[in-house]
Amino acid sequence: MLRALILLITPFALFASEPSAFGAGNLESDTPYGLTASEKSILKNKEKLNSIQRSTRAHEGEVQSLRERLDGLQTIVEGMNEKSHKNRVELNKFIDSYRSEELERDDLARVVQANEENIVKLQTVLTEFSKMIDTINANYVSKEEYNALVKDVNAFKSEVSKALKSVGSSKSAAGSSSPFKGMSKAQVAKKAREYYDKEYYTKAIEHYEYLIEQNYKPARAYYMIGEMWYYRKSYEKAISYFKESAKRYDKASYMPTLLLHTAVSMDKTGDKENARAFYNALIAKYPDTTMAAEAQKRVGKL
Repeated sequence: MLRALILLITPFALFASEPSAFGAGNLESDTPYGLTASEKSILKNKEKLNSIQRSTRAHEGEVQSLRERLDGLQTIVEGMNEKSHKNRVELNKFIDSYRSEELERDDLARVVQANEENIVKLQTVLTEFSKMIDTINANYVSKEEYNALVKDVNAFKSEVSKALKSVGSSKSAAGSSSPFKGMSKAQVAKKAREYYDKEYYTKAIEHYEYLIEQNYKPARAYYMIGEMWYYRKSYEKAISYFKESAKRYDKASYMPTLLLHTAVSMDKTGDKENARAFYNALIAKYPDTTMAAEAQKRVGKL
């Protein structure tokens, strides 16, 4: 009895989490899937920009470290200058004393030793500066290279913007063209269904896209377009439209078919884990439907 109760509860839990499984086309997801060609291109450039930003932050940290080291070296150099000045004063005193025959031999040795120590410190400073210059040359992107990279990124953004504007203009032109002129939204929906039934999918998609723009029963329009992409075997596109349909209205009469075709699409694109979740959700939510029976057969083959 307990085993039966657990088996009954588990599928409903899977279905309860079903809306989150519609991750296709989500560029903010950690593991996005179901992306269109444009979304893949944008994701690739987004990853490239993130990599550049991480590299830039790392370089900024290294530059700050070098600045701190330079400050320390400057302090050393200033101290050496001060000592050098003192040595010159002492040397002048030595000369004066030597001329007056008042300087002893140990005073001369002390001055010579101090000068030798200063020479060693100067050599150390020069070595440190040389190492820092080598590090900068080896690890840092030049200003020219960085500017060129920024220019390329901005050019890509500009091209994407132009493409989006072009798509928007095309849609606007379609909205004002003759196919829908003088037609009510209900008439457009009826015509779209007629094209769908005749498998004139290009025309049907055009009509359903118009209905989405007009916000006329968008959940059904998204579902119908998803169906057409499903039958055309464009499974990634189908998933994205099914996702939008379910987000807008998940109690529609066509939900069993939507869940089944979503699961099949995920199965076809290699997303076996989510496909299994959708099959089980369909079986649990609509157990007496032919779609649930089909889901039972398919989930057993995963």
